[in-house]
Amino acid sequence: MSHCEDHNMDEKMVPRTEQEIESIIKRLKRIEGQVRGVQKMVEDNRYCIDILVQISAITAALNKVGLNLLERHVSHCVSKAIREGNSETSIRELMDVIKQFSK
Repeated sequence: MSHCEDHNMDEKMVPRTEQEIESIIKRLKRIEGQVRGVQKMVEDNRYCIDILVQISAITAALNKVGLNLLERHVSHCVSKAIREGNSETSIRELMDVIKQFSK
């Protein structure tokens, strides 16, 4: 499965390696565990500050995954688009996702 698949832009796709996929999935599963931990903290009526610290850690972990994906997208997809003369569309798409990501 490739990362640009949801846009049906086969010409833009640079498929992730199995190692890249495994690394991302591993990180997301770790984050999923952290979220479950926060749910348990709420159920156990834990101190607000402790919960907020964990939420901050989850947010940072998600941001790191997002930044890694963004970096890979620039290094592979955007770079490929530039080499193939499709830079304008790719850069516009990149800027849109950066705006969305930075909200």
